[in-house]
Amino acid sequence: MKVAPALLLALLSPVAIAAPPALTPCPDKPNCVSTEASGKAQMAPVPFAGTVAEAQDALRRAIAAQPRSTITRDEPGFVAAEFRSRVFGFVDAAEFVIDADARVIRYRSGARSGHYDFGVNRERMDALRAALSPAR
Repeated sequence: MKVAPALLLALLSPVAIAAPPALTPCPDKPNCVSTEASGKAQMAPVPFAGTVAEAQDALRRAIAAQPRSTITRDEPGFVAAEFRSRVFGFVDAAEFVIDADARVIRYRSGARSGHYDFGVNRERMDALRAALSPAR
């Protein structure tokens, strides 16, 4: 069987694997937390076991269990969500990247408006971390 040179080159070339999406950086305000931030805004990523698909399913369930939450984007390895405050209806936006290489879920959560969030985003990410952590 004769193989065309272009096809042979394509078969022998390394497959380009897309890097995980980048998280939106936190602004210089105390209303955002992220695994990519430094200082007071920094939080640790959430380790996961199993497959990326299993981690993403668990993440979807943990988000859905949060009050007034909506998943706004869901694609392999990435989930975006919004959380609305009960009284005033303020919206916090969160992004989650399931990093297969590092075996962690990286995230960013921040208020869409205002300056302070009174620690709400940190508390929410702590609750999601607890929901995603294996039973101890």
